[in-house]
Amino acid sequence: MEVKNKVFVVTGGGNGIGRDVVLHLLSKGAKVAAVDINETALEETKKLSEQKRDNLSTHKVDLSNRKEVEELPEQVISKHGAVDGVINNAGIIQPFIDINDIDYEKIQQVMDINFYGTVYMTKTFLPYLLDRPVANITNVSSMGGFLPVPGQSIYGASKAAVKLFTEGLHSELSDTNVSVTIVFPGGVGTDIMKNSGAEGSRKSDPKKDASYKLLSSKEAAEIIVRGIEKDEYRVLAGKDSRMMDLMYRLNPKRAAKLIAEKLK
Repeated sequence: MEVKNKVFVVTGGGNGIGRDVVLHLLSKGAKVAAVDINETALEETKKLSEQKRDNLSTHKVDLSNRKEVEELPEQVISKHGAVDGVINNAGIIQPFIDINDIDYEKIQQVMDINFYGTVYMTKTFLPYLLDRPVANITNVSSMGGFLPVPGQSIYGASKAAVKLFTEGLHSELSDTNVSVTIVFPGGVGTDIMKNSGAEGSRKSDPKKDASYKLLSSKEAAEIIVRGIEKDEYRVLAGKDSRMMDLMYRLNPKRAAKLIAEKLK
């Protein structure tokens, strides 16, 4: 699917991967509706869009609120005239603590944003996408959606739910005009810990470990958009994601043990 002259809705467009996806799409000639709960962050995205800002609209939406999500299509269409693609990127992690210690409120929050937010966006926009000549839904899961990460079991469960939901959606839409892509980022240099309220919840920071090579959010964004353009089914963003995907397929127990040992 060529992104030029297409209209995309991007969640989490106020920071990190989402912001860079917005900016990259704009640079390739797309029109974009950036969605985020943080209005100040959206304003910064608009500022960074520079001369492309006429092709950008920003929308403050709480993705865990179905009513707010269901009001979004009319807002986007009134600005851009149509919707050709939805990129469900927004997500939060949990504090780095075990299941025994995490409270139900945080569990609910992670599932509401990561999984239900993706479901609400998909179901709300799908009827509009089916009316387009060609369209795309891209859902961002995580390497943690297929590989267990101790201290992130709830986050992993939410992203595993996104994975299977998207794979099922792909099968259901295989004979339609709507292509479906699932993305599995590995380690990406974003502010997700800070934005999720999980900052300071682990003793070590992988960003400060010289041996831990993080993908930049700009690189991740370019990989995601390229995957959409090539109508890819699965997009593994980063060497760590590709390596662990292969290892987990060959020996799931060994792969899980390796991640657990590294986190120690």
